[in-house]
Amino acid sequence: MKVTVDFDLCEANGVCVGIAPDVFDLDDDEQLLITQPEDTPEAAALMKEAVSQCPRAALRLEA
Repeated sequence: MKVTVDFDLCEANGVCVGIAPDVFDLDDDEQLLITQPEDTPEAAALMKEAVSQCPRAALRLEA
């Protein structure tokens, strides 16, 4: 499973960073970075939670 972001929708409000800080980060310009795009057993549940909680539905999980 891999997480992707639609930057046309993303507002970089950081909800995903708060949920899964090992997967997401914001750079100095407040742009979203995906630091761990592939899931791991430890990160899979947090990635799913971040995708479901994204206020702009900018995150997607792909097989």
